[in-house]
Amino acid sequence: MYEVEKTDDEWRAELSPEEYAVLRQAATEPPFLGEYTDTKTIGVYRCRACDAELFRSKTKFESHCGWPSFYAPTDDDAVELVPDNTLGMRRIEARCRRCGSHLGHLFHGEGYDTPTDDRYCINSISLTLEPAGVDAD
Repeated sequence: MYEVEKTDDEWRAELSPEEYAVLRQAATEPPFLGEYTDTKTIGVYRCRACDAELFRSKTKFESHCGWPSFYAPTDDDAVELVPDNTLGMRRIEARCRRCGSHLGHLFHGEGYDTPTDDRYCINSISLTLEPAGVDAD
């Protein structure tokens, strides 16, 4: 059970068809087309469905995979990790812990030069970016 629970009709009314497909049906947006793939704006990335804080720009890095990549969520409770055995492979799905919306997937051990060697590969459409003030990190 999630803190934010809505009916399917409520989600459909609040989200665009593209947002609904990704956030509620675990679809994937096309690579290299997402709004935040190459963004360097400093700020907080929030869940587009429920506004929960998920990632900060200081953990975003260039992975050249076609989707925004982060090496860690804002805290241990921001993202729920769920085994995903769809498409004939074993992956770890990343969901918003507050509303259960699909964000993307977590990949570990790919050799990126990050503090965690994790890559949260996140669909831009599942996020909104709240730019920080001038003095933010």
